[in-house]
Amino acid sequence: MTILVTGGAGYIGSIITEQLVEGGADVVVYDNLYQGHRQAVHPKAKFIQGDLADVPSLKQLFNDHKIEAILHFASYTLVGESVEKPFMYVGDNVTNGLNLLKTAVEAGTKYFILSSTANLFDDPERIPISEKERIVPGSPYGESKFILERILYWLDKTKGFRYTALRYFNAAGASPERGEDHSPETHLIPVVLNVPLGKRDKITIFGNDYPTADGTCVRDYIHVLDLAQAHILALQALQAGGESRRFNLGNGRGFSIHEVIETARKITGHAIPTEFGPRRPGDPATLIASSEAIQSELGWKPKYPNLETIVGDAWRWFQKHPKGYEY
Repeated sequence: MTILVTGGAGYIGSIITEQLVEGGADVVVYDNLYQGHRQAVHPKAKFIQGDLADVPSLKQLFNDHKIEAILHFASYTLVGESVEKPFMYVGDNVTNGLNLLKTAVEAGTKYFILSSTANLFDDPERIPISEKERIVPGSPYGESKFILERILYWLDKTKGFRYTALRYFNAAGASPERGEDHSPETHLIPVVLNVPLGKRDKITIFGNDYPTADGTCVRDYIHVLDLAQAHILALQALQAGGESRRFNLGNGRGFSIHEVIETARKITGHAIPTEFGPRRPGDPATLIASSEAIQSELGWKPKYPNLETIVGDAWRWFQKHPKGYEY
């Protein structure tokens, strides 16, 4: 079986590609390298540089390879940027996703795993957030993922095209060979680790008066290797005849910004100076996703839920790759 990983040169996509290849799968990576890195692609995966906006290139890809399943990561992913550039997100993410889906259905591809987002739940009524929570996307980015989920729902109903949508907040950590390298970097853990790496002088914490144990926001961080395992289990379930599903993914508990910084100080031995700034508009106090459904239905359980493991694995990768993939 050939598996297509779109965005497979990016952070999550490259690590899932690595896990698939090491499990014996035949993987084709399709990436335009807008945020991805050619060096991040596993050497045993076939790499094709291409854009989902290029329909002739997509058709050639499916003509050249019998793609049985797709893991879709290729999209613009910054929540803040999506508010500033809604057409780029609701436009390109959806249009390019439609190009991929139409080409895949016409080619006879059977299975699709969507890397969705827990940003579907802007102001949840209950924490942890379950799949039964009302969907109110928190940004144009979240809206673009919800539109793709709806399109997949109708493709399942009308074409028998089986899919699983996986919704999660913050992927973090690293595998021994692959890690997080974004420009600009916006995710908390790599931003914090940029201080001991000498790339930042200090960390600004936006708000210290939230109704949490230490006054800073609490968020759900999931190890990227656990995330990879969830995607693989979801694909295996579809291959075994499972129905289309949507699952929320969570670590099991949340960690505050202060906890993340303290853990990074312990692991790196660096003071990591901080300062407090005003709250950012729209930042909820606590966001944690429930993973009860995927645990009970697919047997998924995080192997690396400990914050020290998550931060420690990220730090070890950064120590070996202080310039990221720029060797």
